[in-house]
Amino acid sequence: MTSRRSLFRPCIDLHDGHVKQIVGGTLSETDPGSLKTNFVAKETPGDFARLYKLHGLEGGHLIKLGPGNDEAAKDALRAWPGGLQIGGGITDKNALSWIECGASKVIVTSYLFPEQMFSLQRLQTISSLVGKDRLVVDISCRRREQRWMVAMNKWQDITDTEVCQGTLDLLSNYCSEFLVHAADVEGLCQGIDEDLVALLGKWATIPTTYAGGAKDISDLSTVQRLSDGRVDLTYGSALDIFGGNLVRFHDLVEWNKTALSGLCIS
Repeated sequence: MTSRRSLFRPCIDLHDGHVKQIVGGTLSETDPGSLKTNFVAKETPGDFARLYKLHGLEGGHLIKLGPGNDEAAKDALRAWPGGLQIGGGITDKNALSWIECGASKVIVTSYLFPEQMFSLQRLQTISSLVGKDRLVVDISCRRREQRWMVAMNKWQDITDTEVCQGTLDLLSNYCSEFLVHAADVEGLCQGIDEDLVALLGKWATIPTTYAGGAKDISDLSTVQRLSDGRVDLTYGSALDIFGGNLVRFHDLVEWNKTALSGLCIS
């Protein structure tokens, strides 16, 4: 029996200043008409942050999907200072300012891949700037046959970096967590990428959150089994607070309570 339990990790995705759920693979700067949106919230980002705070759901990620989201992000951070991680356009120039705004950690992807090539120097720079404990590396990816390649710029551009044991070992020297969106299944509610989850459970030595395709409360049990409790799970479009009808937020809260109490979860 594993000593760690997979947890539900909440999210707030921001697009054009609103909380939205988007089909990940359709988010494109060059073809805005291709965007497919599953849900646009009436509630503010701060409302979601307060909801997560009320239930003690720490470690959630707040992602700015493109420009026009800074004020919305600050609304969420003001609602729960120190309770959310922030990603989307994070660089060495603005990382500290987001920490000062109340982010618990900053999440970085595209900055690490100038011209789609991984830069160890940039990783070292931003890690030294904010501190390893305040840095999350987003290795969200797209599947290419039997490999997963890190994708940047809203998951549209494939980098030179494969998600594999060597990559995770290198990155973990400079960050405290990984965030991994399986971009090919993000927002589709058609099931998680079980192969990727199993590999992350085998490779990751630091806290890791997987997102993409979750559609049932049982997916948490599946992630726990596949990763031996080393990987946490985010729900998006399937969740009732995001307009879905497949998963109840209340049930995820109860799962976390049980998991954190140390009781056995089947």
